[in-house]
Amino acid sequence: METENTSVVRVAEFIITGFDHLSHQKLLGSIIFITYVLIWFFWSINMIVIIRNKALHSPMYIFIFNLAIVDILYTTSSNVTMIVVLLGEMKTISFNSCITSMFTYHLSDGVMILTITLMSADRMLAIRLPLRYHSILTNTRSFGLVAGIWIVYILSLSPVMEAAYSVPYCQPIIRYVFCDYPAMIRAACVNPEPYFTMPIVLGWWLWMLWGHFTIIFMTYVVIVWTVLRLPEKGSRRKMFTTCISHIIVVSAFYTPKIVSVLLTRIGLRLNLTERNAVLIVASTVPPLINPITYCLTTKDLRIRMIHLMKSSVVTK
Repeated sequence: METENTSVVRVAEFIITGFDHLSHQKLLGSIIFITYVLIWFFWSINMIVIIRNKALHSPMYIFIFNLAIVDILYTTSSNVTMIVVLLGEMKTISFNSCITSMFTYHLSDGVMILTITLMSADRMLAIRLPLRYHSILTNTRSFGLVAGIWIVYILSLSPVMEAAYSVPYCQPIIRYVFCDYPAMIRAACVNPEPYFTMPIVLGWWLWMLWGHFTIIFMTYVVIVWTVLRLPEKGSRRKMFTTCISHIIVVSAFYTPKIVSVLLTRIGLRLNLTERNAVLIVASTVPPLINPITYCLTTKDLRIRMIHLMKSSVVTK
């Protein structure tokens, strides 16, 4: 992959132009800002409840706590830029801030995929091997798995970071709504296609998205097969209830990505506005749905959350 102009000096800052065509920028900025605040609010409540209750110090809640951290990083890396552009009317972002946001965005995106996959395996073990579950998946092993997925993904993301960092940039224009790998590569003075199809980037993307989606699907095949063999309908209902929150999280995360890919595969190419709309939805909706889902569908978490709120009201 040779650059078209290797003498170009790296730009000091970029200009975000993805919102320039919109007529109601303040309204969109306000919606994104409110969503961002709600994400912090709901996940903070979940995290406080998990920390304060030793009964919730178990593998499932360790994974939920990790998902909270990932969601906050994921939405911060994208939403803060959009809020500053739309409400603060500051369209410029320094090169270092842009590359850092890109790294954080893709890191949290990838760790989220791994975390969701890990949570599906957790539910499969809990349903398939209930008597051995606590001996197989201890808290120590859960912390080790969480630390492991962060380390693995940081290492796997390094070549992608190197590609974005090393290309020369002809113009300081980001045509999208925040800094991610496609936006930065398309701002460079190179033919972007080789940078999207080079084996290490393409393999990384296919494995992270479709590989893990396949694993999650297979874990639910095992779960459904196990549950359907249970003799009592009450037991079946209870088993499916333990998985509903994870199913919602998986659906919220994968739907925007899969819709975008499928539309492209059938020949319907998304224009810049439509791509930006998908990016906005993918970076705001799932992180908001996730904490609300666990608040409403996880009985132990919901009961302790209500108790915490009542205690706060009494104290006041």
